[in-house]
Amino acid sequence: MSASSNSHRISLLTATCIVIANMIGTGIFTSLGFQVGDLPSGFAIIAVWTVGGICAMCGALSYAELAAALPRSGGEYHFLREIYHPSLGFLAGWISATVGFSAPVAIAAMPFGTYLAEIFPAINPLVAAMVTVWIVTFVLLCDLRLGSAFQIGSTVLKVLLIAVLIGAGFYINKSQPISFLPVKGDRALIASAPFAISLYWVMYAYSGWNASTYITGEIRNPRRNVPLSLALGTFIVIVLYVCVNAVFLRTTPTAEMIGKQQVALIASTHIFGPTGGKVMAAFICLGLISTVSAMMWIGPRVTAVMGEDLGMLKRLSRRTASGIPANAILTQFVIVNLMLLTATFQSVVNYVQFSLTLCSALTVLGVFVLRWRRPELERPYRTWGYPLTPVIFLAISVWMLWHLLAEQSTRTPSLLGLITAAFGLIIYFISPKTATSAV
Repeated sequence: MSASSNSHRISLLTATCIVIANMIGTGIFTSLGFQVGDLPSGFAIIAVWTVGGICAMCGALSYAELAAALPRSGGEYHFLREIYHPSLGFLAGWISATVGFSAPVAIAAMPFGTYLAEIFPAINPLVAAMVTVWIVTFVLLCDLRLGSAFQIGSTVLKVLLIAVLIGAGFYINKSQPISFLPVKGDRALIASAPFAISLYWVMYAYSGWNASTYITGEIRNPRRNVPLSLALGTFIVIVLYVCVNAVFLRTTPTAEMIGKQQVALIASTHIFGPTGGKVMAAFICLGLISTVSAMMWIGPRVTAVMGEDLGMLKRLSRRTASGIPANAILTQFVIVNLMLLTATFQSVVNYVQFSLTLCSALTVLGVFVLRWRRPELERPYRTWGYPLTPVIFLAISVWMLWHLLAEQSTRTPSLLGLITAAFGLIIYFISPKTATSAV
């Protein structure tokens, strides 16, 4: 039976859960620690998460039009090759295959090990992270339905965890002396470079809003369900993110969070006490597993689609009888383990963010280009708020890209990400092409 048969396709619920699981990952549990030092204002912190949410929703609504008009798995790889040129599509796919999904898997697995070590100090965080990746890979190689059930269950658990954290955080009477209303100096703070760099961490936390576009070919009725999954998943996450960051700021002294990766554990300890904090840390670990699973699910689908178009990568396109791209999954498995063994959390985030933001901006720009070049193309869904919606996303993205190159701390890893992309172009031009990928 082919991978396209209905029994091997996933539902709107699963697609939405994949979007949510991709978005609610390491970022929400770690990003605030890298923001509060430079943004000493409750209003500015909530503003940066709100701006990030607006940007993510604008991106999701723009991608939804492209996914409905060009329904094939691959995400940016498929969109950019259809809109601009096959080489640009391969460039985006190369970034996704090498760092776009492998890096976030490593980024999620690292704090999983850190949080687990807080509960069981005898455990080596690196070993815990690697074993988690191995187990998830095994599950995803076994059966599509098993992977789907695992994804739904772990995502629902993650959302419930955050809902409990939000409810308890607003319920307790004791709160920190912080205001969420604007005060003197906030306007200048929002226009500053630290706000832009904080937005970079926020957009990393929101990354994943485009998740279901990578598996369009495996979703039932993709012209309807892909746009719905993007909009629903992104909206749910925006609400959760703004609320949970308000809870962290309300319950936890800022000084304790500055520069800390395990912000959620620190906040949970203040809300529930030491024992309750460890229980919440255990649930956070389970939530991070769903992020690892979602990224390990989606990334190989992009690689497999690339293998269908390029002879050099043909082996990566091979699927099992149940439609699972086993070779692509194992390839990503190897890359993730190499990252876990050789990189740190912050260096991986800095390395990947510039390239991913650039690819997303080019894709959203493609909404304008495709309407101009192919006005006759059937569009079951048109971007709500067009042209303002994609313009907002592009403006915020360009602002972020400028500051990522201007700031010394992020310039070098951003340029390294571009060098990785350039290496992908070399592979494209020396690789034999299939008929569908010929220029």
